[in-house]
Amino acid sequence: MIIEQSQHIIDEISKVFIGKDEIIKKVLMTIYAGGHILLNDTPGTGKTTLALAFSKALGLDYKRIQFTTDTLPSDIVGFTMLNNETQKFEFRPGAVFSNLLLADEINRTSPKTQAALLEAMEEHNVTVDGVTYDLPHPFISIATQNPIGSAGTQPLPESQLDRFMVCLSIGYPDLDKQIEIIKSRRYDNPIDKIKVVASKENVIEVQNYLSSVRISDDVLKYIVLLCEKTREMPLIELGVSPRGVLALVQMAKAHAVLEDRIYVIPEDVQDVFLDVCAHRLILRPQARVEGLDARDILKEILVEVKPPLAD
Repeated sequence: MIIEQSQHIIDEISKVFIGKDEIIKKVLMTIYAGGHILLNDTPGTGKTTLALAFSKALGLDYKRIQFTTDTLPSDIVGFTMLNNETQKFEFRPGAVFSNLLLADEINRTSPKTQAALLEAMEEHNVTVDGVTYDLPHPFISIATQNPIGSAGTQPLPESQLDRFMVCLSIGYPDLDKQIEIIKSRRYDNPIDKIKVVASKENVIEVQNYLSSVRISDDVLKYIVLLCEKTREMPLIELGVSPRGVLALVQMAKAHAVLEDRIYVIPEDVQDVFLDVCAHRLILRPQARVEGLDARDILKEILVEVKPPLAD
């Protein structure tokens, strides 16, 4: 049932997000794993369209907030104000009170505003004027950011990067897919044709199902060894955190589910390792001198750390 439902979701979103089925699958896995997604790419590659398409196909309550230099924390979490009629203070929810929040161009706003998302992403609630409010369930945030160095951008703090389960890059479509995209928008917007093929109850059901996916002690040790290696490499200043280890476990389970298995194998871990871990690393200057990025180093780690042998 999960496989059929997932394929329906992928088929619907591929109507508007053409030629990127692998990215669609990874976003869906992250949603199943209960995580948040950071999309790091140049403007115009379809990041916002992808988030909107998922909200429609999954039947999720969707809100979008455009991050700018003057965006305030209260725009995200909400605020209390005096009701002149009742003479009582009332809470007005912000954009974060949704099932799927699109935080567009998150690295264009101030650190204070970015920090307003930290509690929501980790604890699924927000505190305003000393009162804590629970967020809807499920709660997923999809944030987009322009590459560091683009006009008006600033790096996200490590504490926030670590709260994103994966960081994905969409990239440009090839020539044939670009022509197909142009043709699909000749008369109308294909996103209007997306059908609701799942519900938030379905999403919660799969998220709960992941707890029953088996993972052996050998595979768990393999995951920990991979992450430990990132803390030992001389070219890495800051390796994968314990939160990152947990994220890798969850994503490996989600990958296994989409492969129609109820147990995790090393290949599940390997397929998601770079997406889960690359954005969590801080490299030493020597790495840049040698022309290496985080993904290059993680690929080396996958070669060095041997997976457990199959039973």
